[in-house]
Amino acid sequence: MRRLEGKTAIVVGAGQTPGETIGNGRATAVLFAREGAKVLLVDRKLERARETQSIIEAEGGVATSFEADVSSESDCISLVKACKDAYERIDILHNNVGIATGDAGPTHLKEENWQRILDVNLTSVFLTCKHTLPVMREQGGGAIINISSIAAVCSVGMLAYKTSKAGVNALTHSIALGNARYGIRVNAIMPGLMNTPMAIEQVSELRGVDRAQLIGERDAQVPLGGKQGTAWDIAYAALFLASDEAKFITGVVLPVDGGQSARIG
Repeated sequence: MRRLEGKTAIVVGAGQTPGETIGNGRATAVLFAREGAKVLLVDRKLERARETQSIIEAEGGVATSFEADVSSESDCISLVKACKDAYERIDILHNNVGIATGDAGPTHLKEENWQRILDVNLTSVFLTCKHTLPVMREQGGGAIINISSIAAVCSVGMLAYKTSKAGVNALTHSIALGNARYGIRVNAIMPGLMNTPMAIEQVSELRGVDRAQLIGERDAQVPLGGKQGTAWDIAYAALFLASDEAKFITGVVLPVDGGQSARIG
């Protein structure tokens, strides 16, 4: 349908952990390109961004890879400049980063792990928005999509991860209201349990649990169909929020979770 024809997008976290399935960031970048956007693929591991670029270019899309640690302000300044240099404007900013390495409950969580998780999951979103917003204001509009998690509203044992994602929701609301007058829309997506390499291969290895067993355990927790979502579910939600079809939607935090977060109602 070419729903993003003529638009340019920054996808932060456009590479992925190796695995049998596709990750949220890569799926979103590929879908944005299929729908006509020119995409700057940002990842802290350049080779992973370039893998995504190869997929996009093989389908006839346009993409450029850029290495950055988005918890660093100087890197965020550089990636915004890189997008403007390559494509002259920034219509869409998609923030898709998140870690939970070393997370725990409050009595076992190390301060350095707490700080690193907040830096990557929350400070990065602040920094990319901080340096993209002036470009979008000058253009007269834009769309920002932040990837949160249902952990922000559900009970989980990961204190830093939960806090960081709750912060993403609050940041989304605040920036949405502060920038509506500039024609900039800011929304968030809260994924539930997803069958992605970061969620399956990485957790399987860390926990020493068989991959098939882990998938079965996670599937059983999902109300809708008893099966986890895929990265494409997140990508299509992001596509809608990035497109002009969502031109009257801002400040929304959208669960994409097969009904898991409905249990808090």
